[in-house]
Amino acid sequence: MTKPPVPIDVVNLLPVLDKKLIELLMSLTPEEWEKQTIAKLWVVKDVVAHLLDTNIRILSILRDGFYGEQPDIKSRQDLLDFLNGLNADWVKAMKRVSPQMLIVLHEITGPLFCDYFKSVDPWGRSAFAVEWAGEMESRNWMEIAREYTEKWLHQQQIRDAVNKPGLMTPELYYPFIDIFMLALPHTYRNVLAENGTVVKTTITTDIGGAWFLVRADNGWTLSKENGVQPDTEIIIDPDTAWKLFSKSLRPDQIKDKVIITGDQELGQTVLNMVSVMA
Repeated sequence: MTKPPVPIDVVNLLPVLDKKLIELLMSLTPEEWEKQTIAKLWVVKDVVAHLLDTNIRILSILRDGFYGEQPDIKSRQDLLDFLNGLNADWVKAMKRVSPQMLIVLHEITGPLFCDYFKSVDPWGRSAFAVEWAGEMESRNWMEIAREYTEKWLHQQQIRDAVNKPGLMTPELYYPFIDIFMLALPHTYRNVLAENGTVVKTTITTDIGGAWFLVRADNGWTLSKENGVQPDTEIIIDPDTAWKLFSKSLRPDQIKDKVIITGDQELGQTVLNMVSVMA
């Protein structure tokens, strides 16, 4: 039986991101390793450590089937508290590790991470559901997509902190924001509107695009094409978008950088979308 094409196929972009990360880390000065990032609790070195944790945790759990701690998760908040605790513990432990050793560890674990995801069936069931997209069960392609956004996002936080461009390109940014937009239907799940109502989200410039939410009897559906005049359109620049939808900035901080035409209340909901676990 022929399987359908993967909706957003980024598995071959993972090693591209890793190559750029290593090149970036090798270029950093000692002062740049200590620069504050938009991730408020972390400097550049902390973000690099967190990216290493992602590699090791994915390989340990998904490839090797080793879960380590087995927390009693009864709510979303329980899960967030557990993940935040894991992240904080790892970053604290990595304080004693040099930047040079962090680079070496990335060079070892990065290819293993990429090779693992290259080996899995994209339509197989993932061990984890992508909660921010409203999924109770996810396919591997969606897990790969989530991991792509994690790698893109944290590397961009580093580049933003040290003022080094590299990821704001059609090849790398568009897939990132395309994956983030998968959270739109879930974001609007409690928003009522007449059938046929259209909400258009536009990310400007040649690295962005347009996404349409359409209301039907069973909720909201997402598409990239729609011939109907939207009831509301939200226009955001790419730099603001990645910071807003990763919860690094909040809606009240970017009012002067967003244009909403049409139904203002309907459009405001987009600004509350969060496409990460936060």
